[in-house]
Amino acid sequence: MTFPVVGMIGGGQLARMAHDAAIPLGVRFRLLADTSQDSASLVVGDVVLGDYRDLDTLRRFAEGCDVITFDHEHVPTEHLRTLQAEGFAVRPGPDALVYAQDKGLMRAKLDGLGVPCPRHRLVSDPADVTAFANEGEAAARSASDKGGGGRRVGGYPVVLKTTRGGYDGKGVWVVADETEAAEPFRAGVPVLAEEKVDFVRELAADVVRSPHGQAVAYPVVESVQVGGICHEVIAPAPNLSADLAAEAQALALRIAGELDITGHLAVELFETRDGRVLVNELAMRPHNSGHWSIDGAVTSQFENHVRAVLDLPLGDPRPRQPWTVMVNVLGGDYPDMYSAYLHCMARDPGLRIHMYGKDVKPGRKVGHVTVFGDDLDDVRERARHAAAYLRGDITE
Repeated sequence: MTFPVVGMIGGGQLARMAHDAAIPLGVRFRLLADTSQDSASLVVGDVVLGDYRDLDTLRRFAEGCDVITFDHEHVPTEHLRTLQAEGFAVRPGPDALVYAQDKGLMRAKLDGLGVPCPRHRLVSDPADVTAFANEGEAAARSASDKGGGGRRVGGYPVVLKTTRGGYDGKGVWVVADETEAAEPFRAGVPVLAEEKVDFVRELAADVVRSPHGQAVAYPVVESVQVGGICHEVIAPAPNLSADLAAEAQALALRIAGELDITGHLAVELFETRDGRVLVNELAMRPHNSGHWSIDGAVTSQFENHVRAVLDLPLGDPRPRQPWTVMVNVLGGDYPDMYSAYLHCMARDPGLRIHMYGKDVKPGRKVGHVTVFGDDLDDVRERARHAAAYLRGDITE
């Protein structure tokens, strides 16, 4: 019996962890990476080096793969459509993936589905941003006159996003006036304006869907962002009402079905002060908000993504313990983490440390730590302490 080959485009830590999940399944793994020193290149046996933006490179890579999937969303949509037309299995397919690649198309699609989102529209120049802000202020006054309350709907500050290419806070600006609004337009790509939502916290609903329509939903998590980068994830989100958690999961499952997504979908959400959820972003691949599941769930997001793209039965997404906390480790000014790594392992044998094999650079994601248990305060303190020690922020 020949087990299938999963071809993953992109050599980052998501590919590295997906490869790790594929090993016990007996699934073979092939990687298209930029360099031999990429995070996943260091551990995957079958690595092809090449440019994911080149169609011929993609064709050569796809030969011999049973399915193609991704650790990032930047492969040109037209290339993926060509591969699909030539008979290669691409999952998620380009007609779904485009809504994670282009924020303008994503907002338009979600509007058409009636999915709750922040107020938004494409803007053409800084003056148009001011017009967008003024439209929001007028709407806010109208709602106030009618006795309405709830979330903030307009005025400066405004969030501006390039429609393509942004991640981890890149391609996103919070602008206070028209002068600050000039910066995003210098890149020469379309810009999306959104209201700055007055939210309580950020949440994420992670689901996985297979080609034949089976789907599973992980517990809704709280995602703590620092500087536009995910810093900490708490699973499940503390003090989230059962009704709102169920609403968020149902929303994510509906989006996955309506967009015909295969694989993992992360729906990043705002929990508003009037008790609703608004969709912030979509990611159609394993996602930072689901890293906790490697140690904290019966079946990790990575294993379920591999299962889904191969149309295998999906695994149980339930948590193993009442609480799991994942904290990202970003590089600092201390390049040698190994001694810190040994200290953390000795101090807390229950700690799970995941390192990505990357050179340590300030602000770069180089790993994450996970702790699980039945006492949230204890679990969170242990995870935060380990991440801070690995970063060099503390020395004891």
